[in-house]
Amino acid sequence: MGTFAGSNTLNVRTVESNRVVLSAKQKALRINMNHDLYGTFAEIGAGQEVVRHFFRAGGASGTIAKTISAYDKDFSDAIYGVEPSGRYVCEARVQKMLDHEYALCEERLSREQHPTKRYFAFANTVATINYHKTIEGHGWFGMRFQTGPNKKPNTVVLHARFHEPDALLQHATIGILGVNLIYGCHFLYKQPNDLLLSLYDELDKDRIEIDTIQMNGPDFAGVDNRLLSLQLVKHGMTDAVIFSPDGRNLQAADVLYKKNILAIRGSFRPVTKVNLDMMERGLALFREENRVEQDRIQLLFEITLNNLKSEGDIDEKDFLDRADILCSLGHTVLISNYQEYYKLIEYFSRYTKRRMGVIMGGNAMMDLFNERYYRDLNGGILEAFGIMFSRDLKVYAYPWHDAENDVLIRTDNAPIHPRIKPLYDYLLFNKRITDIQLEDLSLLDIFSVEVLRMIRDGEGGWEDMVPSEVDRIIKRNRLFGYDGPTPSENGGLTGAAMLN
Repeated sequence: MGTFAGSNTLNVRTVESNRVVLSAKQKALRINMNHDLYGTFAEIGAGQEVVRHFFRAGGASGTIAKTISAYDKDFSDAIYGVEPSGRYVCEARVQKMLDHEYALCEERLSREQHPTKRYFAFANTVATINYHKTIEGHGWFGMRFQTGPNKKPNTVVLHARFHEPDALLQHATIGILGVNLIYGCHFLYKQPNDLLLSLYDELDKDRIEIDTIQMNGPDFAGVDNRLLSLQLVKHGMTDAVIFSPDGRNLQAADVLYKKNILAIRGSFRPVTKVNLDMMERGLALFREENRVEQDRIQLLFEITLNNLKSEGDIDEKDFLDRADILCSLGHTVLISNYQEYYKLIEYFSRYTKRRMGVIMGGNAMMDLFNERYYRDLNGGILEAFGIMFSRDLKVYAYPWHDAENDVLIRTDNAPIHPRIKPLYDYLLFNKRITDIQLEDLSLLDIFSVEVLRMIRDGEGGWEDMVPSEVDRIIKRNRLFGYDGPTPSENGGLTGAAMLN
């Protein structure tokens, strides 16, 4: 049993429960037969695919107050307002649709006449695959709903990408996904992880990818949306998720579109002085690049799923400890299932053709040029590097200390296998790999695993290995098993420690 936040939060199962999986028709009929559920359906883009299930199931008059499809842009603007971005398949649009339609429910449906009704508003704005199949379908889905009469509503919003090669197939998927969302909100809201898993009832993960979800409202007060992001990757619903410093789940296109992306991968368990030094020096070099625009730089701290499983199954508390520090430092976090860097670069390339950068330490550099990681590719390492370096990519290599031979390793003396050395030399010659210069060599003796051990064992001295702000965050929030005195607001220690 896991939780989506601290001790005062909702209990959430992190494995699929033994719940009975109903078909979309069965779900729609169960909702229609519950005469306390009453609301509106607003769908833009692919027709009224979701509400069609409720009409066909029977008994829809007890559920549907109104259905609308403002397909024309001018009509849509007149109802919901103009989108400043000019994009209509976006989160802002679905939020405006929910605001408008739910407000009409409260305004037009008298509580005196409907004392037991639980109002809801469902909305989606979608674009299916185009005729020439050059644009993949995607859409935003939202549900605002009450769990009791006169209670304040909750809101669930998600983004989905459709992978089917035909618009009609995508229409069918949209309908099922919408029914799953509505049913889950009404009947599974007390188990947010079950609600999440139920979105794939009757759907295959090859057909649809859910890459963003957010749950807010009184019944989700204990839900940490960063853990929802983690669950999306853990359950294979998507390969990468992004969340902001304030813990809000973000859609990749909104964060990465036409950006100069710079990523640094690590365990960040915890963030150490060497992690921040890598980031700061790598970022300084990236800013000097000719094809990098200062106002388009997007820095990402990436944690791979494999990194989160370093001690077996994913420890959600451990994940939140890492996320709390990175978010407190103001950084955007990427959780991915891309163990190989070429997959990460391919993912970034969905959203930008601008110059990208990756900051790597010694182990990552050695893994990058290790052929065994590319055995599943027909073209081996050459295919992987073709994917990576056919893009406008720079690698920034942080030096490392070979303790066994007491040698400082840089790009000019890195132990690359002779068979791969010509490829390595080519990339060096063309300045696709650049050294990060280091002044304080003592940083190379700092290792996150050792810092973590010292924190857990109550051993002093780890504070000197992490930035001062990280030190305070760990102590104040008692992260990573820290069990010592807590700093007060004035920088001193609280409790008995102040008396000693």
